[in-house]
Amino acid sequence: MKTTKIIFWTTTILIFLFEGVMPALTSQTELAKEGIRHLGYPEYFGNALVVFKILGVLALIIPQVPGKIKEWAYAGFAFDFIFASISHFAVDGIGFQGFFPLIVFAVLIVSYVTYHKIQRYKNIAL
Repeated sequence: MKTTKIIFWTTTILIFLFEGVMPALTSQTELAKEGIRHLGYPEYFGNALVVFKILGVLALIIPQVPGKIKEWAYAGFAFDFIFASISHFAVDGIGFQGFFPLIVFAVLIVSYVTYHKIQRYKNIAL
């Protein structure tokens, strides 16, 4: 169980950093705004995305958040990563920018699986 918790917290903190801290700190830079425009999205979409990413990572990182809310956060990030890849592939063709969200998606899947292992263990222990 200790290894599962270490894997969970490591992957969840990576998601927290990539999807919460970095967007919060860089979302208003010209590079970030150009990235959203480059993919064909309006600027307000990028702003809304950052707000929901921050709320999502807070839901994942705070242990007291109910499981149903965490499930919605995991689902939201899954959609985000999948559609980010699709957007990059459609606009930029096959390249690293299209595959990077899928790599982060794999990290999210590990976080999700280990979260459920921990929850099953807690339910058995009751």
